Amino acid sequence: MKRNLLDKDMFSKSDPLCVMYTQGMENKQWREFGRTEVIDNTLNPDFVRKFIVDYFFEEKQNLRFDLYDVDSKSPDLSKHDFLGQAFCTLGEIVGSSGSRLEKPLTIGAFSLNSRTGKPMPAVSNGSGLWMESLRTTGPEASGGVPGKKCGTIILAAEELSNCRDVATMQFCANKLDKKDFFGKSDPFLVFYRSNEDGTFTICHKTEVMKNTLNPVWQTFSIPVRALCNGDYDRTIKVEVYDWDRDGSHDFIGEFTTSYRELARGQSQFNIYEGGVSVHPAGQGQVINPKKKMKKKKYVNSGTVTLLSFAVESECTFLDYIKGGTQINFTVAIDFTASNGNPSQSTSLHYMSPYQLNAYALALTAVGEIIQHYDSDKMFPALGFGAKLPPDGRVSHEFPLNGNQENPSCCGIDGILDAYHRSLRTVQLYGPTNFAPVVTHVARSAAAVQDGSQYSVLLIITDGVISDMAQTKEAIVNAAKLPMSIIIIGVGQAEFDESPAPAWACRAASAPGTGGQVCPNLPPCSHGGAGRR
Repeated sequence: MKRNLLDKDMFSKSDPLCVMYTQGMENKQWREFGRTEVIDNTLNPDFVRKFIVDYFFEEKQNLRFDLYDVDSKSPDLSKHDFLGQAFCTLGEIVGSSGSRLEKPLTIGAFSLNSRTGKPMPAVSNGSGLWMESLRTTGPEASGGVPGKKCGTIILAAEELSNCRDVATMQFCANKLDKKDFFGKSDPFLVFYRSNEDGTFTICHKTEVMKNTLNPVWQTFSIPVRALCNGDYDRTIKVEVYDWDRDGSHDFIGEFTTSYRELARGQSQFNIYEGGVSVHPAGQGQVINPKKKMKKKKYVNSGTVTLLSFAVESECTFLDYIKGGTQINFTVAIDFTASNGNPSQSTSLHYMSPYQLNAYALALTAVGEIIQHYDSDKMFPALGFGAKLPPDGRVSHEFPLNGNQENPSCCGIDGILDAYHRSLRTVQLYGPTNFAPVVTHVARSAAAVQDGSQYSVLLIITDGVISDMAQTKEAIVNAAKLPMSIIIIGVGQAEFDESPAPAWACRAASAPGTGGQVCPNLPPCSHGGAGRR
């Protein structure tokens, strides 16, 4: 939606059109993504057309919105009057209150073609999902003065909610065919989703039940999108096998069903070796086609019964953000001597007047993404592995801004400033201990566990951890808390001894996503180790 656009028509109001552009990750070139409809004779249009954009939390997805007053039916934008533009990132929209962002429209001094007055396809340093609404506002005005405010654009984002359901079900079988010569069968089920081209893709396999013809399998859960790709009437094929140690499992039979049929509740399916018929009463047969062809009196190879079926909607990361969850971002920087003397150009901490060092690059890359999900943009910044003035005490948990009571810095620029000041005052030392900063953030996360806050700890280091046992213990203790740990390795050291395996078994997606307000974040702690 837009408000108070420039009025470029002499005898009526503007006929606005909005064009959305996305920026390439590699070449940084702007590409047109889509256009809204034209709304006649208004300076405050509410556009109906929505843009469906893939959303990647871990990427900085730059967007540009250009507004035009349409003067003809020509698709050539140079034929129409330029009203203004706005830049933002998709994360900026998603992270705003209610996923609704308001930005001023401007005519940039460096983005216009001097001859035509139209935007140049140049790279902007501006900043998906369903772009739910576009609205503009702005005073009636004339002209297009570079840098002048030309109204307001209001952007809203909403996650597409199709197929976020997770189905939980349990099956049992009765009177399955006996396949083992000296004992009963060892049956298991294999579920297949049908594809558009008539083929099938495996989507689930149950555990093996040993030595029984009447198995009761454990309850299992599967995303509905994996089971039927959102088509409730799409065929689901289930094959029944007798497990063999050598991998040559014996085929007992199969039956077909659909998500819609399963959702009706308890049903019984007859197993056939090669085909299934489902009776109105919900009873299908497991059929073996070879047996059916050879034996006139063949009925089936047993029955499979659906004991229970339930569906729950899965909360996603966006659910928590829209529900008001705040991301608390903390950074911890390695100040050990292995980084080299900061005054030397070979040091990883060297502050060149021409470019960011490895630590600043890593901090900026992650911080630019996460900062939009923190409303106050105040980020605690810690250092570890340095001797502090005036007594030379070694610390593995010192505030970069020097404030023990409040280590928070204002924005990513504030962290960088505090980092640069610390390099001038502390002495690089060692060892490389992670446990203190992990415990520091864990204490904060433990204080608020009602789903309103989620902590992210970014550790930037140049080498192998010295306190591996203590770090593993700290991570295990924090595993139940609403927090994640990101480790970025810089320099040329080997990072094979990363503690990632210590908590990999508890890894979960970042705090879920979706549209409803979720009362609690899932207890998860996950990390990723990388090198820049």
